[in-house]
Amino acid sequence: MLMGCESTSSTPISANDPYYAPVQPIDKRESIAETGSLFSAISANSLYSDVTARRVGDIITVTLSENTNATKSANTRTSKESTANLNPVVGLGAQPIRIGNEAIQLGVDSSNEFTGDAQSNQSNSLQGNISVTVVQVLANRNLVIRGEKWLTLNNGDEYIRLTGVIRPADISPSNEIQSNKIANARIQYSGKGTFANAQEKGWLNKFFNSSWWPL
Repeated sequence: MLMGCESTSSTPISANDPYYAPVQPIDKRESIAETGSLFSAISANSLYSDVTARRVGDIITVTLSENTNATKSANTRTSKESTANLNPVVGLGAQPIRIGNEAIQLGVDSSNEFTGDAQSNQSNSLQGNISVTVVQVLANRNLVIRGEKWLTLNNGDEYIRLTGVIRPADISPSNEIQSNKIANARIQYSGKGTFANAQEKGWLNKFFNSSWWPL
């Protein structure tokens, strides 16, 4: 029954999660040219290329601009009425059977009515910036990015975590990309500490609002 108090499973959040740690670029060593040239084919860029992220370990800035609005309403109404009457019970001679001065007869009346109305409105907005690192370069040149940012306040911590896949063509010359251009994006914004605990329901309140409560 205590498991019903939790609507979703929660895992401890820490600032030093290795999954979100920056990825170090792979040091690819190559043989030194016998000519003594300083040119390196591995680290060389095109004369027409810009300084945007394209390799594992490169840093890119994500501009968070998320706005969602959802509205849902439902209205249901059902009604049912039924009536059944039985004529007076007759006996010998087709005369009604009486108890006292009243003839025996049966009647049933029933009615059922249901009315339901539900409405839900939700709006969310997230604005800001976060710098993440490239953790993988896919075969089609798309980049897998991942990173986090922690802010320590007086009464707790706030953090932003982001993962997703981006196209190099969507990166601006200033090495920035909009969050709405990230594929398979996972953005987490939450906090820990006094402020976060004050907005969380207690275990008894969660039980009364869970499916385990029969009312």
